[in-house]
Amino acid sequence: MTAALALLWLLELVDMMSAGYLDNFAIHARDPQGLVYIFTAPLLHFGWQHLVSNSVPFFVLGWLVLISGRTRFIVATLLSVVVSGLFAWGLTPYGAYVAGASGLIFGWFAYLLVRGLWTRDWRQILIAVALVVVYGGMVWGVLPTDSGISWQAHLGGAVGGVTAAGLMHRRD
Repeated sequence: MTAALALLWLLELVDMMSAGYLDNFAIHARDPQGLVYIFTAPLLHFGWQHLVSNSVPFFVLGWLVLISGRTRFIVATLLSVVVSGLFAWGLTPYGAYVAGASGLIFGWFAYLLVRGLWTRDWRQILIAVALVVVYGGMVWGVLPTDSGISWQAHLGGAVGGVTAAGLMHRRD
């Protein structure tokens, strides 16, 4: 996770030095040509403040998902990125650009919460409770409250995280 976070910071540095050129690789809402950028958008941020606000939850939640295994990390990450990107692309007003790791962060958060409920493992439930205490305020990020924040990406990430937890941990 340290290397992944360092990559985000390096990309923001390159973006700043190139006068925002990398922002062209953000999701272009409702533009068919901009759909491909759902895989690059989580790596990019619109300025240092945006990156700083995502850095700690990115590292902590990503690490918690990663320690449960590489395969689970990959599945949870890919589903969160794809569903978040599709929600952002399809629900954001045409012409807007969407970037940032927050959709992925919401996916990891939802994955960790739901995983604890479906596995019925007391350790994972304890992790979920701790996450609600520390990051519970994030839940409001899936509601349209601030015009500069993509609630669409947040909601999509959460749906992707719940889907990943269901695929990998659901019991009959």
